Amino acid sequence: MTLRHQIIALAIVPLVISILAITTFITWQSANLAKNSIDTFEQNMLKTKEAEILNLTNLALSAIQTIYDKAGADDEAAKQQVAAILTSLDYGKDGYFFVYDYDGNNIVHPRQSFRHGHNWLDLTDPDGDKVIAELIATAKAGGGLHQYKWQKPSTGQIADKLSFVVSLDKWHWVVGTGVYLDDVFAQSAAANAVTRANIKRTFVIVALIAVPSVLVVFTTCMLLTFHERRMADSRLKELTQRVIDTQEEERTRLARELHDGISQTLLGVRYAMDLAGRKVRTNVDDAALTIERCVEALNGAIKEIRLLSHDLRPRVLDDLGLTAALEALCHHFAERTGIETEIDASGFAGMLKAEASTALYRVAQEAFNNVERHSGASKLSVKLWSDGGRARMTISDNGTGFDGASGGSGLGLRNMQERMAHFRGLLLINSSETGTTLTAMMPRSANIAAGKQAEAA
Repeated sequence: MTLRHQIIALAIVPLVISILAITTFITWQSANLAKNSIDTFEQNMLKTKEAEILNLTNLALSAIQTIYDKAGADDEAAKQQVAAILTSLDYGKDGYFFVYDYDGNNIVHPRQSFRHGHNWLDLTDPDGDKVIAELIATAKAGGGLHQYKWQKPSTGQIADKLSFVVSLDKWHWVVGTGVYLDDVFAQSAAANAVTRANIKRTFVIVALIAVPSVLVVFTTCMLLTFHERRMADSRLKELTQRVIDTQEEERTRLARELHDGISQTLLGVRYAMDLAGRKVRTNVDDAALTIERCVEALNGAIKEIRLLSHDLRPRVLDDLGLTAALEALCHHFAERTGIETEIDASGFAGMLKAEASTALYRVAQEAFNNVERHSGASKLSVKLWSDGGRARMTISDNGTGFDGASGGSGLGLRNMQERMAHFRGLLLINSSETGTTLTAMMPRSANIAAGKQAEAA
């Protein structure tokens, strides 16, 4: 996977996962809330039905109470009178009272007359429930509710029915009535359908919001990625060009120094040596003086070569460390330019890694070049110290300064900043009409001890 694809994946995948998780949670939560609401609604409807059939049973008992209390256990006339009253208590197509004796024989059933006089103790519903036997057992236990499946008179279809039964113990009768629950379940199913439709609509709305959002984020990420990539490519090209320009400048400087200085000196030595040879061959007395001049010219050439090699890579930096290298740099700078230069390195602990020391030395070199070329300063001071284990270097001059908006973007300053940034250090520049102060700050990670600890870890 390329870097671009990794960036896109890191930007899009968490967002998509989050949206899916949120949508799933909302859908699940909505479904649970709806289910709880429907269950509560259904329970309330069932309780209403229970209260309804309980009231109807009490009304029926009130209607037959006087006759039942006065009758004896074998009073057939009273039984027929009570059966007639219960048969007449009609409250709709599906509302009626039924009576069975304890043996399971039907005595009253206004909607199914074929059951009268027959024993239905072994009758079972589609769920295997022995309906009449359970109703009789419930009545004998003191009365109560029982749910089962029974044919609904108005439709002729099997439906759930909830009945309340009580016993007329003196006659060994079971009296009851019930309500069919298909309308309750139909209302619950309708509520479920509405809820599912609402959840589906909510999911569609969330999707309509989430998908464009993902597309917007994706497009934004792509645009930002392409923009950052173009900027990175541009910066890389600029940096490459700067490296090439710097190399060319250094080559030009070396070529000029070699041609104008060392080459001319060596050419003069050659002519002097030729002259000295001719004088020796002709026994001229001042041949020795000519040879001495050749030696002086060679010494000058050697000195220039040392200066060039010192500028490229001072041996003292590798042999004696950063403090000695900066002191030598200050000495040579003052000698070459006439600018009063001083250095204070008394507070420096000297624990930097070699690469970090080289970076600080190059920063100082570049700063000295800027002072020599642009500042017009007469005094330069360098301070090198350690603060809490962190190396610090300050270079100050009393020159004319520069405008940070324009001068701060020069090649030399950017080179210094990049050298410090390589070690996660900072380069601070404060410039005014009275002078410029440059502060280079290295982190603890640039120290030798920190490097060893990192390697050990």
